[in-house]
Amino acid sequence: MSDQLRPRASLRTAVVWEVLKDALERRVKATGRDALDVLDTGGGTGNFAVPVARLGHRVTVVDPSPNALFALERRAAEAGVADRVRGVQGDILGLFDVVERTGYDAVLCHGVLEYVDDPAEGVRNAVDALRPSGALSLLGAGIGGAVLARALAGHFTEAKQALTDPAGRWGEGDPVPRRFTADQLAGLVSAAGVEVGAVHGVRVFADLVPGVLVDTESGALDALLRLEAAVAELPAFHSVATQLHVLGEKRA
Repeated sequence: MSDQLRPRASLRTAVVWEVLKDALERRVKATGRDALDVLDTGGGTGNFAVPVARLGHRVTVVDPSPNALFALERRAAEAGVADRVRGVQGDILGLFDVVERTGYDAVLCHGVLEYVDDPAEGVRNAVDALRPSGALSLLGAGIGGAVLARALAGHFTEAKQALTDPAGRWGEGDPVPRRFTADQLAGLVSAAGVEVGAVHGVRVFADLVPGVLVDTESGALDALLRLEAAVAELPAFHSVATQLHVLGEKRA
């Protein structure tokens, strides 16, 4: 586990980070280039962009928030990778107003599709930004995780609403506009011209375990991280994951 993603933040990012790091290593071997061109759509303050740049890759972050891009610039400078991280203001539906098509070896689309009017168009744009055989890393909110969380909190009516609502929302106060099943995300990716390589359940247990337990019990964090990694690729747990991750490769 990379030190820049510890300690508590690792519960939210560990599975995706390890999968992404392996995918980038495979692209390095396939292309014969040590430094890849990576696009992070909705990358915000650089939770993934900065660690990717620390691996030696060039990262372009597209985000609609000027404040997030300012924080990204500062974070990249503090990490010593300012020369490898570029932030531009924009969003995935207007992606090619700010970046070029087929210009990237890997595209990250994390926490974006929940908030766009047309998720299918968002995925198509992410794929169109990839070079042939480029890697797509897509992360979206899972319906099952929301149902489970509301039920365990005693909000049974809201849990039922999230289960039956087409967008997976539990009510008017739900801050997430849209959630997905694993099949829905994989279907969007496949329809856009990407061969799905793996689907992962993310934060299957992390959001349900009391924080005090993780913070105070010796070895609890590492044990929970190992458990999350162990169940991530098991389809039985995808239906209760807070987030779903799809990794794929653009068809040549």
